[in-house]
Amino acid sequence: MRIAQVAPLYEAVPPKLYGGTERIVSFLTEALVDRGHDVTLFATGDAVTQAKLVAVREKALRLDPTVCDPGAPHALLLETVLRRAHEFDVIHFHLDYHPFALFSRQPVPWVTTLHGRLDLPELEPVFDAFPQARVVSISDSQRRPLPRANWASTIHHGLPRNLLTPQADGSDGYLAFLGRIAPEKRPDRAIKIAGMAGVPLKIAAKVDRADADYFAREIQPLLGQAHVDFVGEICDLRKPSFLSNARALLVPIDWPEPFGLVMIEAMACGTPVIAYPAGSVPEVVEDGVTGFIVRNEEEAAAAVSRLGELDRARIRARFEERFTADRMAADYEALYARMVASSHPRLRAVAGD
Repeated sequence: MRIAQVAPLYEAVPPKLYGGTERIVSFLTEALVDRGHDVTLFATGDAVTQAKLVAVREKALRLDPTVCDPGAPHALLLETVLRRAHEFDVIHFHLDYHPFALFSRQPVPWVTTLHGRLDLPELEPVFDAFPQARVVSISDSQRRPLPRANWASTIHHGLPRNLLTPQADGSDGYLAFLGRIAPEKRPDRAIKIAGMAGVPLKIAAKVDRADADYFAREIQPLLGQAHVDFVGEICDLRKPSFLSNARALLVPIDWPEPFGLVMIEAMACGTPVIAYPAGSVPEVVEDGVTGFIVRNEEEAAAAVSRLGELDRARIRARFEERFTADRMAADYEALYARMVASSHPRLRAVAGD
């Protein structure tokens, strides 16, 4: 198939550091190319890909301090895709609801994977206005706020099989927090849980500008505790060692997490996950197999003492069975085939008189 993948322009594809959506776009694009498809990636010029690259601008918006209005490059992105839409069998967007108006008025099959939270009141009227806009959820729980949306499938994220592999057995003895410093991620809970368990905590996380005040006010004062080590933002090359040497990854979230890529990154390294049962967590973490699902800080601290019950080789095996990029690509491939078939209905022969 001739497939267009349309990425946001905020981060490179793949990201140089943090960036969940663009990372998944990269994994999916490369897996589809490996599966023999003719893939074109619409992204920024600093993308690294086997696909044909259409660069809408030179570099990712995050890396360009001169950008004042990020909406303008995305408007140009949509127009660029529209002018070339006839070249593709399927167009796959990763831009939330932004393609809905423009692409509902053209004939090429298209779909949007929704990567973010959907429990915002202003979203429902938008989805109601475009009932034919085909969308993919990244977990079943993500769908709950918008049950009337035109859901085509739920497709869990996946990672390249050998991107992150077990490097150790957790014997360094620390707990890990990975991702982003934000109120909904609750790094304060992770700090408290580690303290209650009497185990060191390493925090490898990005601080967005939007969360800088929260970090300074709520988290920075906690970093002086003896059991806390703030590592900062890390890249994929450092993740295998960081996660493999950890006893467990803490995911004490306080929001309806649409997926939670860090959980399967930990599983790829054979590292258990201790997580609160919000959003996608019960779909991703198998309680007692790949980690423990807990309801509060006390249960989380108690779960730390139970980590010896879990088999790290089994955790890695479950990652390979459930969360590889090839499995993700196969699921999307099947969806694309259904879309193409439905856009070209079979002609029925009609007998003449």
